[in-house]
Amino acid sequence: MTEAAPQYDEATLKDLADRVAATLPRYGLGPTSAITLLNVSENATYLISDAATGTHSILRVHRTGYHTQDSVLSELAWLEALRRENVAEVIEPVADQAGTMVQRLRDLRGGQERFAVMFAFMAGKEPSSSDDLVPWFERLGELTARLHGHAKTWARPPGFSRQIWDVDAMHGTRHFWGPWQAAIGLDRPGFAVIERAVAKVRERLAAFGQGRDRFGLIHADLRLANLLIDGARLKLLDFDDCGFSWFMYDFASAISFYEHLPNVPALRDAWLKGYSAIAPVTADDHAILPTLVMARRILLMAWIASHGEVPIARELGATYTAQSVTLAEAYLRDRFLAD
Repeated sequence: MTEAAPQYDEATLKDLADRVAATLPRYGLGPTSAITLLNVSENATYLISDAATGTHSILRVHRTGYHTQDSVLSELAWLEALRRENVAEVIEPVADQAGTMVQRLRDLRGGQERFAVMFAFMAGKEPSSSDDLVPWFERLGELTARLHGHAKTWARPPGFSRQIWDVDAMHGTRHFWGPWQAAIGLDRPGFAVIERAVAKVRERLAAFGQGRDRFGLIHADLRLANLLIDGARLKLLDFDDCGFSWFMYDFASAISFYEHLPNVPALRDAWLKGYSAIAPVTADDHAILPTLVMARRILLMAWIASHGEVPIARELGATYTAQSVTLAEAYLRDRFLAD
């Protein structure tokens, strides 16, 4: 997906706040409810605080052009199944008073409508890359294996539709988040390095294949911003990018934006330890991890370039590109995430 213009500039965010306020009565929330913008990333996420009851909820307002209503409903169907079968603690979608799960927020000024979903508030704090993440990555590995086990056996409802995170979606003609070639600050030598890395990623993933034991429904965005630590519990948020990809790709998504840090091998080992306590990890699964992390890193270069209005994209910018070129050089020498 290549975007023609920013979707979260100041004027748009003001308009979204008005649309959010207009939709709250559908949930029985009064005009005194406080609306706080928590985060802007792929979507805009709001904390809704009901002054009358003292309760909180989370409203996710979608980026335009990214999902269909059917694909959003498919995400919510998986969440419902995961909750019903106690697979993991995952965020809970909330219907409005009419039983509607997905709202359509229309713009009275003639702009595009946006989908929105309300979620129950979950207690906890987001972990930081500066924390001691090793024990949490072991737990995350366990939870990820449980998600995968469920996905392999779950009878998906008719019409279930989610994106496919294959190489073409990441780096090819379908590029969901834009072309990597547009990465901020990518010079000619860096372009050549990334181009060679993409070719190697394609070759290795083609050899690895998409057998049912390796490729299926995954979360696809288990980065720190989508985790909550609550005492000894680890909770999983935001299934907005869930779709079909390599199961081991969920580790690559878990280290998004800090793939270059020196603690990543230790996090990988902890994640694999937790995962293998629930489900087997083959030698091939282990060996493909550097390729999937490299694929994700290059994908995020494209995401940063196509989401320039998002705070983390502005923060990382050309620095992330330069670091990515360095990692790609190591990957080409088989020295990236090498044991």
